[in-house]
Amino acid sequence: MDMEMSGNTLVCPDDARPAADPLPVRESPVQPGCRSCGGQLHPFVDLGLSPLCESFQTRRDLAQGESFYPLDVKICGDCWLAQLREYVSPADIFSEYAYFSSFSDAWLAHARDYTAAVARRFGLDEHSFVIEVASNDGYLLRNFVERDIPCLGIEPALNVARAARAIGVPTLTEFFTHGLALGLAGEGKAADLVIGNNVLAQVPDLNDFVAGLAAVLKPEGVLTLELPHLMRLIEGNQFDTIYHEHFSYFSLNAIDTLLARHGLRVFDVEEIWTHGGSLRLFCCHDRSAHPELVSVERLRAAELAAGLFSLDAYRKFDRQVVETKRWLLELLFSLKRQGRRIAGYGAPGKGNTLLNYCGIRGDVLDFTVDRNPYKHGRYLPGTRIPIEPPERLAEARPDYVLILPWNLKDEIMAQLSFIRDWRGKFIVPIPEPKIIP
Repeated sequence: MDMEMSGNTLVCPDDARPAADPLPVRESPVQPGCRSCGGQLHPFVDLGLSPLCESFQTRRDLAQGESFYPLDVKICGDCWLAQLREYVSPADIFSEYAYFSSFSDAWLAHARDYTAAVARRFGLDEHSFVIEVASNDGYLLRNFVERDIPCLGIEPALNVARAARAIGVPTLTEFFTHGLALGLAGEGKAADLVIGNNVLAQVPDLNDFVAGLAAVLKPEGVLTLELPHLMRLIEGNQFDTIYHEHFSYFSLNAIDTLLARHGLRVFDVEEIWTHGGSLRLFCCHDRSAHPELVSVERLRAAELAAGLFSLDAYRKFDRQVVETKRWLLELLFSLKRQGRRIAGYGAPGKGNTLLNYCGIRGDVLDFTVDRNPYKHGRYLPGTRIPIEPPERLAEARPDYVLILPWNLKDEIMAQLSFIRDWRGKFIVPIPEPKIIP
């Protein structure tokens, strides 16, 4: 582990939590079993109490309290779906949302590459119809618009949907449900391609949602899903990707079980770089002519070899997370004792989980910066660290920049190469704390 230390180190006790006392947790309906199959739930990892990761605070909010909720993930012993209880409804989270996909250059390139690949592979043209569920600010569908491929985005966040319509992406401001899907299909708007990128994790009622995907997909249509892979979360120690906005965390096995319940199956799978390691699943109706490719069975074997069907793997992960917390705090406290100035880069959901779990606040992190103007002048939830425009780094000249969206670290370090002018360095917290000179 590449760390700069001096003097005594501080070991954080196992039960350390954010310094501020959280407000009482809202009562939540009891979840007796797995939200997918109803199976028995077992402990996976407990990250204590945390606020909603996208509930950024205004200056006025600083005089008030915040609501904190448990981040206690369970694993189903039957279908192996990892999951959080539904402490807040999707309407509370997503009616207005702070995440805009278009502020990452790497993400825009990822969307362009995907569009070109599926248009070529499945022969999409002006006679086709594409639906994206949770289409955000139109970052992906804009590529279909440019190719004159008819499309429709479905996005519940009013502010984000407005941004999509402003760039010419037809967008329906609704939560996607089975009922909505039946209505679209009844209007002749069944799709040749249905896209669900990083949305399935955000759905508490998985069976209604997947039933909707099946209902709106043409008999020989293709459904593509992108979602973080539970196997990579465990292997990469990516505990900070756990937050209340994500109700579920998927293996291929969990997806297979869920899709089969609604007459769908996976016929191809790609492992992709996004979010520290994700799956791109190509799915179809059970009776579709799409043959299952060898990639699917290969990944099933990899999950078995990784121990994803044993509770021991999940118990081990919980112990590993506590140790990572200790290492990060030791590093940051040592640097602060040396008089070093530390700023953050980014205000992502994963960063807010990391900071709240470790109890890192303004006495350690002076401020953070983000490219999204929506967040400027606001404060991180829970920790209340101020969010500034990226130009603030050049003005403040911190000794270290803690990269919170570590999955984009290469892009970010290239953008911030100027910090080397004053011998600034980067800190990447995951999979283990590391200083990059």
